[in-house]
Amino acid sequence: MAQKKNSPQLVLLLAVFVIATCGLIYELVAGTLASYLLGDSVTQFSIIIGVYLFSMGVGSFLSRYFRSRLLEWFIRIELMIGLVGGFSAALLFLVFPLAASFLPILYAIVFVTGTLVGIEIPLLLRILKDRVEFKDLVSRVFTYDYIGALLASVVFPLLFVPHLGLVRTSLFFGILNTGVGLYLCSYFSREIRNGVRLRFSGFFILFLELIGFVVAEKIVSYSETLAYNDHVVYATSTPYQRIVLTKNKKELRLYLNNNLQFSSADEYRYHEALVHPAMMASGNPRKVLVLGGGDGLAVREILKYPSVESVQLVDLDPAMTRLFATQKPLQEINRYSLANAKVKVTNADAFSWLRQNKERFDCAIIDFPDPSGFAVGKLYSTAFYRILRAALQPSAVIVIQSTSPYVAPKSFWCVSETLKSTGYHTVAYHNYVPSFGEWGYVMAMIDREYQVPDSFPVPVRFISKAVMEQMLQFPEDMKATTALEVNKLNNQALVHYFEEEWGKYLEQ
Repeated sequence: MAQKKNSPQLVLLLAVFVIATCGLIYELVAGTLASYLLGDSVTQFSIIIGVYLFSMGVGSFLSRYFRSRLLEWFIRIELMIGLVGGFSAALLFLVFPLAASFLPILYAIVFVTGTLVGIEIPLLLRILKDRVEFKDLVSRVFTYDYIGALLASVVFPLLFVPHLGLVRTSLFFGILNTGVGLYLCSYFSREIRNGVRLRFSGFFILFLELIGFVVAEKIVSYSETLAYNDHVVYATSTPYQRIVLTKNKKELRLYLNNNLQFSSADEYRYHEALVHPAMMASGNPRKVLVLGGGDGLAVREILKYPSVESVQLVDLDPAMTRLFATQKPLQEINRYSLANAKVKVTNADAFSWLRQNKERFDCAIIDFPDPSGFAVGKLYSTAFYRILRAALQPSAVIVIQSTSPYVAPKSFWCVSETLKSTGYHTVAYHNYVPSFGEWGYVMAMIDREYQVPDSFPVPVRFISKAVMEQMLQFPEDMKATTALEVNKLNNQALVHYFEEEWGKYLEQ
């Protein structure tokens, strides 16, 4: 008899567990999707967490106006959360390429989801107050709530995003929410008046979510068809980024988190300018380090030098290096560089990898994404460059892609100033890449100044002595007009410059 008496309590407490798990998953989905589409993951996650917590507070306040039939309202709200949260990722993907202003829609969905979750917990406390002694009530409810939140934070990045993607993840937990609502409706059928209507609503929502789960990839593909001018030939979400490949009659294009990384039509201009000045300045480099550059295109240029005995490539995302090491159209672009016996590929965070590294290199090619957020900004900091220095021979040369000196001159020159502050001699240069416009690079050496080589004795299509001399010249509109801060871990000045300058440019 005691077991039967406690059974409704256990059912409701397990509902708390599901509510907490699903609620945090919807929050993580919104934050991850925003960072994929908009960049700057720290800002997006910070605002979304704030909006979600605030809306839960609003929901808790509104719960006071539910005065009767609390269990019925609890089930109804559970079904509503399943509907809104379950379809949140699909809706945001579809809205992004169409909406003039995406952020209000994003925050509105987060607010509605948080408000509904915020209503549920106080309702449940009131439902349980006559079933559980008060001294145990709050501790039990919040214990299940926090355990559910912990589970969500662990399984989301490790299990669901890599295997289901964002759309199917949100729909999976929407189905879970809806299933719990239907179970509660059946279990407490004698205590609710509108059980038939609730069950019909629940099964209808469940039916829609199952259809959405099946066609999730088509939803994302349709969204990306709207977002990109060209045909999307490959797309996947990883724990680190959204990878999209598009194709038209003349080129393949790679996008990471909605930002263009290269076009096969003109990437040689970028990669020749990135690699060859540093390789020539290094003399006859034997051991070369590449940080970033998981597409293998910089490695392709490095392997043109007969002196090279080994190339160590360190890229964070295994999905990226696997893609460019196994897909023939991409292998043809990088000339099978990632399969070369001289090349070792390591998937790791560059900062952590350098701390453990014991080797020394003759040249380092640094091809990180732009510093659009703090996670990448740390890789342009004084702390990073000091750790990098320990991995270099005294005569080594490094080069860093450093965004556009035309669009973001403060960002560009901040990279140079940061390198100088850690003891490097720097050489700034730029070139024109049709897909990007003017693009910039900073080369740095420890023990000497740079001299333009008389020639580049490897097969090239773009770079030459005359081109290099021209790339070293900067017009007035590419120069910083104010004193610049050095980019440190505790100020991330570069990220602030980048957000300011590119934000103004994209608003035009």
